[in-house]
Amino acid sequence: MIVRLLLSLLLLAIAAPAAQAVEPADLVVERTRAVLDAIATRREEFRADPAALRGFVKSQLNDVMDRPYAAQLVLARHARGASVQQIQDFAEALTDSLLRRYADALLDVDPGTEVKIAATTPLRDGQMMRVASRIVRRAGEPIQVDYMFRRKGEDWLVFDVIVEGISYVQTYRNQFDELLRTRSLDAVIADVRSGQIELKD
Repeated sequence: MIVRLLLSLLLLAIAAPAAQAVEPADLVVERTRAVLDAIATRREEFRADPAALRGFVKSQLNDVMDRPYAAQLVLARHARGASVQQIQDFAEALTDSLLRRYADALLDVDPGTEVKIAATTPLRDGQMMRVASRIVRRAGEPIQVDYMFRRKGEDWLVFDVIVEGISYVQTYRNQFDELLRTRSLDAVIADVRSGQIELKD
């Protein structure tokens, strides 16, 4: 399930930078199509050099994902008292860990995959938006994926992805809450960076 969650997140996140004032539903469709095309044309390059794939993905995440805000949500009560730098460090460590484990799975994504928008729901007086979509594959059942956006200036940024009812934020919040009950945030960040803490599927 987490593999599908990450793939859905990265399908949205690793295409070319978004134009200003693009609506969230349009962003989902445009980014998904763009990344599928990129994977199809660069598949052999990335297969020969997995580090290049991970670097490519990471370089694109900042454009559409609000990683510091997502990190705060994952940390929940443990974010209170944390510095801006600690939040940023945690966000980077979490992203790197996910990429180490799952970026290569992108190479097996079917380029015939399509995304269909089911509904958009404004939340919090229009400052947030939930985009419900279905990822339709040539083989297998469609996957229900909801993207949670929040407005930041003129842009819409993703802070959570919910795959078949399972939230990226909630999944990792539960895991890190257990770790942070007995360990400092800095110690947890260091162990995530070094690979000593492995995220659970």
